[in-house]
Amino acid sequence: MIIFEEIKWKNFLSTGNHWTEIDFQKHQTNLVIGKNGAGKSTMLDALTFVLFNKPFRKINKGQLINTSNERDCLVEIKFSVNNRDYIVRRGIKPNIFDIEVNGNLLHREADDRSNQKILEENILKVNYKSFTQIVILGSSNFVPFMQLSGSNRRDVIEDLLDIRIFSVMNNLIKDKIRIQKEGIRSLDLKKDNIKDKMDMQKNFIKELEEQGKSSIDSKKKKVDSLSLELEGCSIANLAIEGSVETLIEQQENLIGAGEKLLKLNNLKGKLSNRVTTLTKEHKFFSDNVSCPTCTQPIEEEFRLNKINDVQTKAKELKKGYQDLEDTIKKEQDRERQFNQLSKEITKLNNEISKNNTKISGFQRQIRDLEFEIQTTTEQSKNRNTEHEKLKEFKKNLQTTIEELSEKRQDINHYDFAYSLLKDDGVKTKIIKKYLPFINQQVNRYLHLMDFYINFTLDEEFSETVKSPIHEDFSYSSFSEGEKMRIDLALLFTWREVARVKNSVNTNLLIMDEVFDSSLDGFGTDEFLKIIRYVIKGANVFVISHKTELNDKFESVLTFDKVKGFSTMVSREITGE
Repeated sequence: MIIFEEIKWKNFLSTGNHWTEIDFQKHQTNLVIGKNGAGKSTMLDALTFVLFNKPFRKINKGQLINTSNERDCLVEIKFSVNNRDYIVRRGIKPNIFDIEVNGNLLHREADDRSNQKILEENILKVNYKSFTQIVILGSSNFVPFMQLSGSNRRDVIEDLLDIRIFSVMNNLIKDKIRIQKEGIRSLDLKKDNIKDKMDMQKNFIKELEEQGKSSIDSKKKKVDSLSLELEGCSIANLAIEGSVETLIEQQENLIGAGEKLLKLNNLKGKLSNRVTTLTKEHKFFSDNVSCPTCTQPIEEEFRLNKINDVQTKAKELKKGYQDLEDTIKKEQDRERQFNQLSKEITKLNNEISKNNTKISGFQRQIRDLEFEIQTTTEQSKNRNTEHEKLKEFKKNLQTTIEELSEKRQDINHYDFAYSLLKDDGVKTKIIKKYLPFINQQVNRYLHLMDFYINFTLDEEFSETVKSPIHEDFSYSSFSEGEKMRIDLALLFTWREVARVKNSVNTNLLIMDEVFDSSLDGFGTDEFLKIIRYVIKGANVFVISHKTELNDKFESVLTFDKVKGFSTMVSREITGE
C-alpha cells in the first residue's frame, strides 16, 4: 500500500518563494476551498507533476514556474511503500529529479527517464492514467473511466488486478519469437551457404580430376609470356637510364647559369643607373654657365673639364655595358640548355616509372599464377583431403537442419504461450473472475447514494444499465449528476479492488469540485457519509467553492491570493 504523508511546493504556478505544505495523514476528511484562481487546485498539479512529470491540468511544463520569480520551482512529496520511506523531489530551473529511499539517493548516476521508469514500475507500480482513476476524481481535465477508450479501460483494470505482468511476459515472448525467427532466417542462410559450398567443392574436385594438368600447363605458359614482357621492360629501362646519365653529365656543365644570370642582370641595372646619372651631369654642364640655384657663374675651365670627364666615363660605360649584354646572352643560352635537358630527363624518368609499373604488374601476376600452380599441384596430390572437406560440409548441413528443427519447435511452444497471454487468454479469465465482485461493489456504492440502477461491466468493459423503469440504459443517457454518482461508484470500487488485491492501494483520495455542479444536496450528504464511514483507510481531500460545507469536514484548507501570490491557511474544525 502507498501511504502518502506530505506534499509541499514553492515557486509553483501562483505560489511564491515560500513553501505551501499539506499533511495528507492528519485528518480523514479535508475541505479545500478558495475563489477561482486562488490556487486551490494547485495541489492536483503538484501531485501529478512530482510523481509523473506532468501536471493534472493541461498546462505546459514551462508554465509551471511562477512568473514573478521565474526560477527555483520545486515540489517535494513524502510517502511510504511496504515500510520503506520515500522522498521525491522534482524541480524546474534548475532541473531536479531526486528519489530518496530511507534517506539515500536512488541511482544518482542514472538519467531522469530511467529513474522515472523505476518510480512508476518498481516503487509506485502504477502509471499516470491508472493513478488518476484511483486517487483523483475531477470535474475538469479529467477523463472518467466510462469515458476512456476500451483499451485504456483494460489498462486500468489490468493495473488494479496486478495482471499487467502478463502483458510484460507477452512482450518478452514476442521478443523471443522475433529472436527465434531471426535465428531461423540466419540458419536458413547458413544452410543455403553450406549447400553452395558443397556444390563448389564438388565442382572443384571434378576440376581437380579432369582439368588439373591442363590448368597448370596453361598457367605456366602465361608465366613464360609475362616473364618475357618483364625482361623487355627491364632492358628498356637500362637503355633509358644510360641516356639519363648522359644528360645529367651534360647538365652538370650548365649548373649555375641561373644564379650567374641573376647577378649579371643586377649589374646591368647598376650600369644603367650610372649611365642615367652621367647623362644628367652632361646635360647640366652643357646647358648651364651659371648655377641655377645661386646664379653665380660656373668657371669655364671647370665646366669644360666636367663635360670631357663625363664623356670619357660614358664611353667606358658604353663598352662595359655592351660586354655585359654579350655575357648575359651567353648565360641565357646556357640556362635554356639546362631547362631543355631537365625536360628530357623528366620525360625519360616518366618512361622508366611507367616501365616499373608494368614490371610490378607482371611480377604480381607471375606470383599469383605461381601460387595458383602450386595450390593446384598440391590439391591434385591431396584429393582425399578435398573429399574430407566435402564430408565436413555434409556434416555441418545436417547439424544446421537439426538446429532449424529445434528452433521451429521452440517457436511452436512460444506461440502457444503467446496465445495464453494475449488479452483473450489468461488475463480475460482473471478479469472474468473479478467482474462479479467489481459489479457488486459498483452497485453497492450506487445504492448507498440512493441511485437504484443495476450497473454491470462485461469482459470488454462495456456497460449495461437497467433500472426498474427503463431497460438498456447507457452511461451517456444519464444527467451530469447521475454520471457523477456512477463515476464516484467506480472510483470507490477501484479503490476497493486495489485494497483486496493490494496492487495500487493508497490512502489518498482527492475530489475536485464534485459538489459544485453535478451533485445535488441529497447526493452530497450521502457522499459525505460514504467517505466518512464506508471508505476505509482513506484521507479524503475535497476541492470546492462551497464554504457552507466547512462544518462537515475535520479540516479546512483555505487558499487566497495575497499580493499576487497564492497562500494557504489551515483550520481544524474538530474540537472548535
